[in-house]
Amino acid sequence: MEMFLIVVGWIHVLLTPYTKVEESFNLHAVHDLLLHGKALDSYDHFIFPGVVPRSFIGSIILSTITGLVALAAQPLHAIQSKFELQILARLILAGINVVGLIQLRNSVRARYGSNAAWMFTLLSCTQFHLPFWMGRTLPNMFALYPVNIASSLILAPSASPQARRKRFNTAVALLTFATVVFRAELLLLLGPLVLQGLYLRQTSFFSVVQTGLVAGLASLVLTVTVDSYFWRQWPLWPELAGQYFNVYQGKSAEWGVSPFHTYFTTHLPKLLLSSLPLSALGLAIDPTTRTIIFPFVAFVTLLSVHGHKEWRFIIYVVPMFNVVAARGASWLLSSRMKITKSTIIPSFIPRLLLLGLFIVNILATMLLTQASMANYPGGEALHLFNDLVVREVAVHLDNLSLQTGASLFLHEFAAPRPLDHVLRVKYDKTEGLEDFGGVEWVITERVNEFGVREDGDVVDGEAVRREERWRVLGSVQGLEGMRMLPLGIWSKVRLPGIVRKERLWILKKEL
Repeated sequence: MEMFLIVVGWIHVLLTPYTKVEESFNLHAVHDLLLHGKALDSYDHFIFPGVVPRSFIGSIILSTITGLVALAAQPLHAIQSKFELQILARLILAGINVVGLIQLRNSVRARYGSNAAWMFTLLSCTQFHLPFWMGRTLPNMFALYPVNIASSLILAPSASPQARRKRFNTAVALLTFATVVFRAELLLLLGPLVLQGLYLRQTSFFSVVQTGLVAGLASLVLTVTVDSYFWRQWPLWPELAGQYFNVYQGKSAEWGVSPFHTYFTTHLPKLLLSSLPLSALGLAIDPTTRTIIFPFVAFVTLLSVHGHKEWRFIIYVVPMFNVVAARGASWLLSSRMKITKSTIIPSFIPRLLLLGLFIVNILATMLLTQASMANYPGGEALHLFNDLVVREVAVHLDNLSLQTGASLFLHEFAAPRPLDHVLRVKYDKTEGLEDFGGVEWVITERVNEFGVREDGDVVDGEAVRREERWRVLGSVQGLEGMRMLPLGIWSKVRLPGIVRKERLWILKKEL
């Protein structure tokens, strides 16, 4: 069963190896730790600082493991480019999160049996968001591992009250660490969990307070020490700075505000897919699942008070909802349902229903994966440029390319390099650049501003806004949207499909 989880997670990484701008801080921190080492002046966060600081701790762990694996693979010449280092780092992060899911699945098997464990695995593999994102360098994905380990400790049956208390307090310590270092909103999960634990006598007040204080202070010392050094600010607690900016100052509202019900009516259905009705069934047929899911539902409810909402803020609840859904699925798999005393539905009918739900998951995931594969034109365009360039030049990357995959790991011919390339290229990321005299190549979405139509023809032989003349050497398509498209020769049959359009062009200056 472990192989299913790791294979699916790695397939998502390999199908969509590029990254979005929201992943860039941790990804570029991994790049700088691997390739710049102690040369902090060269780190990207000093050259292009973000709105709020983020912790380096997750990136340090990931870069250390990535560096060791790359070093071990060196005799095999397995890593031939910076971009392959990016893929390796993402495969490792996905693998770490798979380990957390495996631990949770083991707890499911211990508590509910092997059928439920299989259902948990299949539900987790056939969803889209969890497998797709667990190999992406968001702070939420660094926090996902300790949350899943904590969840597995709480879920696992204990032989004695002492063992149960030890497991619970260890879970509290892990969640405290994740809250202090990675994502402060996890405090809203930790609070309900501790209150429920006290009510159910899973721990004592003195014990849980002691655990929280020790874990909290240790985590605080760690993040302040490490991140103050890497950010050259003393004292710096990144998560406190982020909460002050986003919550206290209300700056997160600038990225949009959603109604209170959005997590429950929009984001959870999208994240869970078929696990949503199955988790409702699990809650109905097994009262123990209500205790399991309560802190996570409370977490989503409390987080709903905050106006700015994104699905990644609640990604941590998906595995535990899958646990409850697996309980419902295993019941469908092994039971016959009675309508009346004399009428029993044959067992193959609920099994067909379960099969249908898994098919819905798979079809939705296939469609969403196709859409995501088309959503990184910046990475594809920079990869194409690296194949085209043959001499030392400077290339300007516009905003869309930087937002959709043009990461530092794709600066293949810029120092520092893992291989001894002779070719040197300057990759310019200056925002709002107007003077293009110092660059010979451009990757842009505003092709018409360079005197070139989208079909590659020159407008009247010279640029509209530039004195230079430019020529199109390549273009990359990206996602335009999803539409109902005709099914091949059956034109009257329409199914959801992906529509692409030209998004970025690679232009070369005519000298």
